[in-house]
Amino acid sequence: MSGDIEAVGELVTAGVVARALEPRAGEAASGDATGARACLNCRAILTSAYCGSCGQPANTHRSLHTFGHDFMHSVLHFDGKFWRTLPMLVFKPGTLTRRYVHGERARFVSPLALFLFSVFAMFAVFSLVGGPISPNLTTGENGVALSTGEIDKDLVKARSELEALRAKLKAKGGADAGIEGEIVGKTQEIEGLETGKEFAQGIEIGRKLKDGDAEATDKISGSLEVDTGSKALDAKIRNAVENPQFLLYKVQSNAYKFSWLLIPLSLPFVWLMFVWKREVKVYDHLVFITYSLCFVTFMLVLMSFLSRLGPLEALRAPLLICGLPAHMFFQLRGAYSLRWKSALWRTVVLLFASSTVLMIFAFILIVLGVS
Repeated sequence: MSGDIEAVGELVTAGVVARALEPRAGEAASGDATGARACLNCRAILTSAYCGSCGQPANTHRSLHTFGHDFMHSVLHFDGKFWRTLPMLVFKPGTLTRRYVHGERARFVSPLALFLFSVFAMFAVFSLVGGPISPNLTTGENGVALSTGEIDKDLVKARSELEALRAKLKAKGGADAGIEGEIVGKTQEIEGLETGKEFAQGIEIGRKLKDGDAEATDKISGSLEVDTGSKALDAKIRNAVENPQFLLYKVQSNAYKFSWLLIPLSLPFVWLMFVWKREVKVYDHLVFITYSLCFVTFMLVLMSFLSRLGPLEALRAPLLICGLPAHMFFQLRGAYSLRWKSALWRTVVLLFASSTVLMIFAFILIVLGVS
């Protein structure tokens, strides 16, 4: 219940923060000017529904209804700009980026406001329905998650069958192509099961650590030898391992607090791809990066919902593998007016750069969590 409340709180905060950053540019006036009245904020003479000097509305009210309207307006009303921006972000990202860069600011939600909203919304959805990817070991056709105990049973059976095949081959004089092929196949099956067992053990230990299992924590911390040359840092690392839940909480908390770091971390990579194009400004890259990150966060939200919709969860992999590169390609081509070959090689480079940025960001989060 507390997690649900926190998730709702994050959604409300998302709207308020994003609305605070997004001015009322491009919105229709809610009333007419009131003659030659002076602005209550800066005392300039009013000539329209908004002050020409400071931008404050001419009509101000001190009522509960006004406060409620302002609150709901902040939370839910990205006005018509949101519904103009979101479809273009998904289907025409290059056009959206180019139009915003070249001055059409009032028609669309600004990149930073949309980014803040999408990040808060993403972590709120993660709190409600879980993340977009959950590791799952399966066996056979029933899709039941394997445990190390079940894998051990399969290993005993496979090894017994392997010994039977070897005995059969020996009885035939050690020369039978069919049996030798079965032995090779069974050996590979055993190797696969042993690898699966190691993976399953890692997942089980991770789940125990997440649940605060004392035995698993003692096992990890007891076998951990840390010597970085700094006693203080060694103590912090051991403390992080002994308190994995707290470390996980700090990493998750820092993930959305410092999500803005993804923008400056990505900037050098995008800038290098256009370093010889003097007509392209750094501002253009920042708008491109921020809108691209908005799409990624909304895509992760969609993947989170798909992971809870049974058969539809199979759409997550194609969405990630095909949807993200395709979006990058069309955004690059449209935003920078590139030919398809230029956009293609930059898409490939950008995919590798994105992986590097994510690794750097993850490292920063872990360092922040440990320290």
